[in-house]
Amino acid sequence: MGFFDAVLGRRKPARPNLDSLFAIPSAAITVQAALDFVPTGRAAVAFRAPEGRAFADIESEVRALLDADGGPPVDLAEDGFGFDWIVIRTDPVDVATAVTDAHAVNTSLVESGFGPQLLCSLVSFRGPDDAPLALVYLFKAGTFYPFAPIPAADQERNNVLELQVRDLLQGELPLEKDLSRWFAVWDAPGL
Repeated sequence: MGFFDAVLGRRKPARPNLDSLFAIPSAAITVQAALDFVPTGRAAVAFRAPEGRAFADIESEVRALLDADGGPPVDLAEDGFGFDWIVIRTDPVDVATAVTDAHAVNTSLVESGFGPQLLCSLVSFRGPDDAPLALVYLFKAGTFYPFAPIPAADQERNNVLELQVRDLLQGELPLEKDLSRWFAVWDAPGL
């Protein structure tokens, strides 16, 4: 950062640390022990897919990488905002494998020059009464936040649960401090 950037209050954005995804399995144990939310074995990576042959090639490479050696099935889906999602499902439930595969997808896209198109990754959980919860990783910020939609309500969040999870995981994950950046991922594939 240069002198004028410091004077004008400009900051360089935080660089994502994809390896922080590997902290999710231990965070999952904490969430399960304290709140009775269990991992579903699903993870998803959201990105804005550019047009063209280069991206089609990398998409094929990612699918081949994850399908190699009988890995978990991978699905592609699109949400209502035009983001594409690569959804990983493990059976039996294996949060470590889901996280490893989500890391591989993110890394493959970054190494192929598609890092700016990455939005977020998530790992999902189910709690009492089948309540959904996700730990969402913001790629550009390099931070996590919890997202807990209320199943029976139309686009309402369980803010109390989200704050409980934030407080519970304070020392385990790099959490997003700015609550306005905890955007909703309604109906995200993999949630």
